[in-house]
Amino acid sequence: MLSQTAIFLAAAVLMVPLSRKLGLGAILGYLAAGVLIGPWGLGLIDDVEAILHFSEFGVVLFLFLIGLELQPSRLWVLRRQIFGLGGAQVLLSALALGGVASFLGLGWRAAALVGLSLAMSSTALVLQSLAEKNELSARHGRSAFAILLFQDLAVIPILAVLPLLAGSGGVDLDWRDLAKAVLVIAAVVLGGRLLLRHVFSWIATLGSRETFTAAALLVVIGTTLLMEFAGLTASLGAFLAGMLLADSDYRHELEADIEPFKGLLLGLFFIAVGMSAKLGLLRDHALPLCGLVAALIVLKFFVLALIGRLSDCSYRSTRKLAIALAQGGEFAFVLFQLGRQHQLLSSDQADWLVVLVSVSMLCAPLLFLLESRLLSPWLDKNDDARPFDTIEEHGRPVLIAGFGRVGQIVARLLALKKIPFTVLDASASQIDYVRQFGAQAYYGDASRHDVLEAAGIAEARLFVLAIDDVEASLKTAALVRRHYPQLPIYARARNRFHAYKLLDLQVELLVRETWHSSLELAGEVLRAMALPEADIKQALQRFREADEASLLRQHAVYQDEAALVQSVKQSAAELRALFEEDAAQARREPSTSN
Repeated sequence: MLSQTAIFLAAAVLMVPLSRKLGLGAILGYLAAGVLIGPWGLGLIDDVEAILHFSEFGVVLFLFLIGLELQPSRLWVLRRQIFGLGGAQVLLSALALGGVASFLGLGWRAAALVGLSLAMSSTALVLQSLAEKNELSARHGRSAFAILLFQDLAVIPILAVLPLLAGSGGVDLDWRDLAKAVLVIAAVVLGGRLLLRHVFSWIATLGSRETFTAAALLVVIGTTLLMEFAGLTASLGAFLAGMLLADSDYRHELEADIEPFKGLLLGLFFIAVGMSAKLGLLRDHALPLCGLVAALIVLKFFVLALIGRLSDCSYRSTRKLAIALAQGGEFAFVLFQLGRQHQLLSSDQADWLVVLVSVSMLCAPLLFLLESRLLSPWLDKNDDARPFDTIEEHGRPVLIAGFGRVGQIVARLLALKKIPFTVLDASASQIDYVRQFGAQAYYGDASRHDVLEAAGIAEARLFVLAIDDVEASLKTAALVRRHYPQLPIYARARNRFHAYKLLDLQVELLVRETWHSSLELAGEVLRAMALPEADIKQALQRFREADEASLLRQHAVYQDEAALVQSVKQSAAELRALFEEDAAQARREPSTSN
């Protein structure tokens, strides 16, 4: 046992960092580690079935953590994208891929399992790749996240109906078995709602981290055993347990405690899958396997492209979304293994499918690279730009440029006070996103004179500059100041140097976006240190006045680096002297009163 554990750990330590370094992700590293030490590699481990059986507990923990992430409030906010885009993707992909499987000779039950399994995409690969490219907040990134979230949810009903698919005839359930299943689920849900939070609250008061971790594992194992007693899947129990604790105060602590066990056991599961992947198939049947991989990627690409266009994504976002999710997913390995256990798939069929998904996942980073290096520079350069929105409202007193986190708050308060306003934003994806929540905003570039004219700037009494990008913000401010010199500009500055540039353009009011929040946070910290309220207010006022004065003083010399450094040092010395004077005054006052 110790020697095998050492082999597993050594293979993971070697292959996973190497895979991450190559940009292929941890999962492919685990798969490669399994191939390396398995029967088709060095042959160091040969009892693959026993390892697969043991490591399936990692899948159970994985579903528990998925449940922890899915608070009901989060699902409700994203319900249209999750159940609309995600449901359409899983359904259409499963039908298309299941149809191909049926055409290739599989029975309808096996074809249904294969279609549903291959419809899944790799959550780990996709989210990591999008995060590295800073594209999670883009339109295709949000759509990909919603689809992946639905896929995670869809796993549960797929696991639930898997035993039914394995039946020899129609669905023939004893009503007592059905009643037992319903009662067990109800008991888990009600018991979790009424007991789990109180139990974890009590355990937290004991101050024992080990006991808390043991309790978390006990909850997962206990619910999975109850589900198995009811004839349901262990994974369903783990998912329900996570959902019940998703809104608890201990969710993050539970995640932190379970994550190491999940990571190791799930990694072991993927290693075992890599060991079981008969790569001799790829050597002996390279052409048909490559054809199947290409068919999988192409079919999923076209299904996702259709969904993207029907949901009004731009051609660019549609292409990126389709490429991001075109590969197979890690959960297909779980479903293929279960399909083999339930005799829906033969061992040879499961082997072919495991290799198929593994190779498609290996192709995913290459597809991302192809898109960013070749397709995006070539296609986006010639892509017809989306025309700016037609703005029909005129004569509104406030014009807001930029509808991100700052512009939205300004707009919401104006709406509450029933003050009319017009909003412009140069990001079409941002406009499409906020419109889903009922916000009224227009796609248009505020740094263009014709767009400002169309938005009714001539009748505006105030211009709010809330653009996030510094260069675009300064360009817009310069344009407004040049053509509408009497129009007051209230501007948001990202940082001190942005503020200097805006002061050059003589804006009437500027607010550094983190300045007020930083002062408020500092005040709360001082209160937590039990300082008197009068001292806190005086300290904040001193700092506020000194910093505002230094901003104006440094604005006069900010283009001279040496003078700016000297001014900063002088301002710091003056502020320190002010606080020392306050401290000395506080020491004198008690003696005077005596």
